[in-house]
Amino acid sequence: MATDIPSFNISTLEQMYIDSCERHDVLPNTEILSGFFKAEVKKSCNEICTLEIILDHLKDIDVPPVLDVCATIETSEIEAVDIRNGPSCSLNGECALSLMRGFNQKLRVVDLQDSSFGKDFLRELSRRGLACQILNLRSSHFRKLNMAGKFMQIRTLNLDFSTSLTSFQENCFTCMPNLICLSMCDTRVANLWTTIAALSKLSSLVELRFQKWLCCNDTASPSASSSGNLEDQPDVGLPISCPDTGELLTDIDEETYVNPGTDEALGNLFSFNNIAINQQVQSMMEDSSDDSDVDFSSNWQEFDYTDLVANLSSGWNRQVNLQNEVSSGTSWNQKEESLPGSFGRNVADVPLKYIPRHASPICFEKHYREYMIASLPHLKVLDNLPVRKIDRERAAVTFSQYFEYLPYNRNHKESVVSILHKREIKETRSHKRSKSQKSCYSYGNSQNFYTRSLCAAKVGSSAWPLLHSLSVSGCDLGDGSSSFRPRQFEYHPSISSLMVFGTLDGEVIVVNHENGKVVRYVPSLGAMNSVLGLSWLKKYPSKLIAGSDNGSLKLYDIEHMPPTVTGMYLGAGSSTFDDFDQLTSVHVNSTDELFLASGYSKNVALYDINCGRRIQVFTDMHREHINVVKFSNHSPSIFATSSFDQDLKLWDLRQKPIRPCYTTSSSRGNVMVCFSPDDHYLLASAVDNEVRQLLAVDGRLHLSFDIAPTGSSQNYTRSYYMNGRDYIISGSCDEHVVRVCCAQTGRRLRDISLEGKGLGTSMYVQSLRGDPFRDFNMSILAAYMRPNSKYEIVKVNLLASCDNAKGYSKSQDSCPSNSMGG
Repeated sequence: MATDIPSFNISTLEQMYIDSCERHDVLPNTEILSGFFKAEVKKSCNEICTLEIILDHLKDIDVPPVLDVCATIETSEIEAVDIRNGPSCSLNGECALSLMRGFNQKLRVVDLQDSSFGKDFLRELSRRGLACQILNLRSSHFRKLNMAGKFMQIRTLNLDFSTSLTSFQENCFTCMPNLICLSMCDTRVANLWTTIAALSKLSSLVELRFQKWLCCNDTASPSASSSGNLEDQPDVGLPISCPDTGELLTDIDEETYVNPGTDEALGNLFSFNNIAINQQVQSMMEDSSDDSDVDFSSNWQEFDYTDLVANLSSGWNRQVNLQNEVSSGTSWNQKEESLPGSFGRNVADVPLKYIPRHASPICFEKHYREYMIASLPHLKVLDNLPVRKIDRERAAVTFSQYFEYLPYNRNHKESVVSILHKREIKETRSHKRSKSQKSCYSYGNSQNFYTRSLCAAKVGSSAWPLLHSLSVSGCDLGDGSSSFRPRQFEYHPSISSLMVFGTLDGEVIVVNHENGKVVRYVPSLGAMNSVLGLSWLKKYPSKLIAGSDNGSLKLYDIEHMPPTVTGMYLGAGSSTFDDFDQLTSVHVNSTDELFLASGYSKNVALYDINCGRRIQVFTDMHREHINVVKFSNHSPSIFATSSFDQDLKLWDLRQKPIRPCYTTSSSRGNVMVCFSPDDHYLLASAVDNEVRQLLAVDGRLHLSFDIAPTGSSQNYTRSYYMNGRDYIISGSCDEHVVRVCCAQTGRRLRDISLEGKGLGTSMYVQSLRGDPFRDFNMSILAAYMRPNSKYEIVKVNLLASCDNAKGYSKSQDSCPSNSMGG
């Protein structure tokens, strides 16, 4: 016969606690006694018998007596234990963790909002886990979330206002099989791809929010619960629902939701982000003390992106009238979307509107909602709005239109082993199959098919690509250091291991970028300033042209240059050309006979490499300065110029470039242009993410890439081809993101976010290049978003994964941030 487990009543527990205090020579804590009394009252009222412990009321000496009765509580009348803390908690983090773990399965709510226990506490909590059902870590100092411990019982996780949080470790949600609700309002999470890769591990997730859509009437301000303070809303442990009613917004009409990803809204938001974040960053400490994923380097204040953006842009507060929206034929996927300030509807003749509050940056990515819905098929509520069948249908259409699930339009993930097996079967059977069998293997006729399939498989398994800073060694500068400040770089066109970069100090360094060893080094010796132009010769692979912003132009032959600084540099292996003032760009033609130079002028200079002199200066080719000039890859006389007068022009030296072959215009100033490897296309990049692909033959628009602007006139955008002409990579100097897009459809494959070490080390893209020898590899010239930052070259491999990559660099050298060039 089964024996009943004894159930201790609350008065017995209270007496056990008092006895334990006596043994520990500690006075009973009045708040603990009060907690037992309140639990008794709840029991008498037939409510859930809950013991509530407020950590603010405890000291370290109060914890051991409570721990003594924890095991007894497991078999007592107490049904649940809730632990909360506030701003005045003085309890040691280790004691707090011991207390939480002591209650084991009875632990229901752990509310650690605004926790001040320190990074070791958060790290240990994440590493070992908790048995609670509801965990509130609002305003925590996580930078890269890694909830690796066991959280098997957790159903609700609140990370709102964790303004250090930018990204996730790949497996950070693996141990949360029962998590239903997740809230991350007002964090700094921005990358759709890594976010989805992490969230996809949550098999039970049905409610998610990165912002709140609040309801208020049309004549009054939002209700008290929408006053801008999420902390005023007692939603911890509740479903993510409308804060005014506590109910899910299931009655919203199909056409009332307004996508917050419009160009104007994005421009306003990111203009604010750059202002607010940079102001915060300038006041931060340099770095956290180690490589922790928890960051206490500053005290960020809670702020509402949407509230402050409202003050910066009247468009943000513009209300959208539902009747006008429907009558004007507004559709979900209409290209010209309404502004996202609010959306409205009538319920029982009472005008209502919904406004977004406390939005994380990810909410302002174009097609954010559709991407989330399409990628998380079990999601039922997103940002307090229900996900309906029609939402899923629209999301699927939008996703297929604007995003690429895998490279080369592969729709399903495959293993590398499976692809290799198919290739082997095709090769071994190709000599034996009959005509009737041929069709069975027709999909694998091309070796290119397998290469692309392998790339798709590897990219699909690497949501967090391998990023690491190019570390250069083997060059002693005479003072015991080997620190460089790169400003421009180019891969070698025919030797896969070589790269050249020029520095802000006028140095030219040829490096083996595979092992980081310096191959050749040329000091500036006062002859050059920042090196902005570099171009390898193709038929003479040991030679290159380097140009600096003071106009100096030199030809170097690395076969005749000293490998290191072994003595006084006498200019061996170099020759000098006539200066081109305020130079920003140089480029050699396909036959290595000529090169062009452009800069802060309306002119372009033509040089003869063999004669070592300037042949001609073409004047007034544009109405404003010409930032970049590029020869075509195969025709030695065809070149293109991109200017801040908004024009891009194609020229032919055989026609004495008095007038261009054609002119095509952007809506903003052109930063750069380049030819596709086969010269079929021109890739034009204008200020603030206006990227277009043109037919090189006549300049007609082939494709316009759907990249959201930031609203900044200083957001200089640069784009290059990768994998031949299959993909383009694009980055801008006001953003920390490199976007990878299909060059034939414009669909976005992946965003690569640059994150430095610590909270204050966000990075921006100064320049970038695709690796000409390795698929889905590139290098990014990046700098930190703060004064006195340094530039460095970050290598990216999309085919490899490195979730645990460390920060890029610890030193913060000074350098200018507004230099131009390609």
